[in-house]
Amino acid sequence: MKPKSKILIIAGSDSSGGAGIQADLKTLTSFGVYGMTAITALTEQNTRGVTDIFEVPLDFVVKQIDCCLIDIGANAIKIGMMHNSDLINGVYEALKHNQIIDNKKINIVLDPVMVAKGGHRLLKEDAVNSLKNFIKNTNPVLTPNIPEAEILSNTKIL
Repeated sequence: MKPKSKILIIAGSDSSGGAGIQADLKTLTSFGVYGMTAITALTEQNTRGVTDIFEVPLDFVVKQIDCCLIDIGANAIKIGMMHNSDLINGVYEALKHNQIIDNKKINIVLDPVMVAKGGHRLLKEDAVNSLKNFIKNTNPVLTPNIPEAEILSNTKIL
């Protein structure tokens, strides 16, 4: 069966399989969508929480993005955990270089992963402004939870 569409997921890897790249791939597979990945970080986590994060070097993240888009292409981009300003800016430049930013036919979905359920910060505090600029410049479909929406909007949600 030929996949309905191709989606590039740019996100962190959850070693327990409950979130991140693993959860996104499970969802895409259930809908018959072809999923590609550019892994931004490896997390040491389980159902109790995140205990450590290994940041994948930026140049390698960009190589993963380029490799998938140049060869396979994508109908959409789904972005999750981008943990620092350099990564956020690097992903933006990679998408721009691959003509994703200006291509109105390719939707970008951004889950602005900032804090894990257990409270572990997944986005460095000094990267919030970079994330806001990324949102402004890419106009993605946003899927924040309430705490993330409060941070991004500087508004308390009741």
